[in-house]
Amino acid sequence: MAQEQILTQEGKPLKQALRRALRREKMRSILLIAPLLAFVLVAFIAPIADMLFRSVENGIVADTLPETVVALQDWDPSTGELPDEAAYVALYDDLTVAVEKKIHTRLGSRLNYEQSGMSSLFRKAGRTVRSIEPGSPDMKQQLIDSDAAWGNLDTWALLKRYSGRYTPGYFLNAVDAEMNADGIEMKPDNERIYLYLFVRTLMLSLIITFSCLVLGYPISYLLAHLPLRKANLLMVLVLLPFWTSLLVRTSAWKVLLQQQGVINDLLVWAGIVDNTHRLVMINNATGTIIAMTHILLPFMILPLYSVMKTISPTYVRAARSLGATSWTSFWRVYFPQSVPGIGAGAVLVFILSIGYYITPELVGGTSGIFISNRIAYHISSSLNWGLAAALGTLLLVVVLFMFVLYDRIVGIDNVKLG
Repeated sequence: MAQEQILTQEGKPLKQALRRALRREKMRSILLIAPLLAFVLVAFIAPIADMLFRSVENGIVADTLPETVVALQDWDPSTGELPDEAAYVALYDDLTVAVEKKIHTRLGSRLNYEQSGMSSLFRKAGRTVRSIEPGSPDMKQQLIDSDAAWGNLDTWALLKRYSGRYTPGYFLNAVDAEMNADGIEMKPDNERIYLYLFVRTLMLSLIITFSCLVLGYPISYLLAHLPLRKANLLMVLVLLPFWTSLLVRTSAWKVLLQQQGVINDLLVWAGIVDNTHRLVMINNATGTIIAMTHILLPFMILPLYSVMKTISPTYVRAARSLGATSWTSFWRVYFPQSVPGIGAGAVLVFILSIGYYITPELVGGTSGIFISNRIAYHISSSLNWGLAAALGTLLLVVVLFMFVLYDRIVGIDNVKLG
């Protein structure tokens, strides 16, 4: 006997009506979160994707010198011989078009990142091609006579090496390496800066995080155990830096930390430091640590405080009633329950500090700047966006690696905000 089909009041099958209702609910949910998804896509995913693309994109050589790139496909720099006449003719034709479009200097600027002198070579080439008649015989010799660099094997090897639309060159520069005719090699010791800056950034960020924890834990403990009226008053003082401009706070530290500043004057007045041996606390790593610890301290206090407020004082009282000392009851009972707040605050402070660049730029000098300062320099000053994107990508990888390492050691499930 066939099972009787259940119908709704409208006479439609119940299962079909339920499926339609579920689809409507899903569509309503998607429409509700669509603005947030669009915002995340535009403000977060798209910039990261663009950064990843810029770190390997290198189409400017192929777009500016298309005929030259084709002519160099069968040329082997390892033979030690210059390209044939056809390559020089192709170069002349490409430069003629590039000069008319006024894009030859952009190519020179791009190649100058890999080999010095290329920018001036292409600027000069813009004037040279105008003086050479189209179809002139012996184009090779005329270009070499205009600039000896066109007779240099390294110049042509560079053009061939970066003729592809994608290149690892930016990432190699970001780890103090370079690609030459012999393959990938590390740069000379006196030219290596980025690996050292990455290590310095990690070390200073860890020191700042630890400093915030050492200073923030007692304050959070006090806030969590004071009466509500007094705790709220002190919380206002904790939040007060958020109401002051970051530049103002950093500039204030420049006044306080300089050798003729307030702190050194107090130390000299107290007889702790001799006037001729004032402490150097600015334009170095010390200034960066002090200023950034002050700026990021609230980000450690707030997660700690929110977790400590949820810890019942009866646990500590029970431990003391069983014979534990004040220190034992704190270390064995209270502290483990505050670890999730420590984890949340440490992750927050570390991630914020590793990407800071304004404060290190103002108070760090040459020994206290971060890798983010070099990223900002390449974006705003040198306009080497490819290298900036590669450095930013590596910084993102380092942060993700540290996050995974933290998850393995501490466990991300143990991180909470109360």
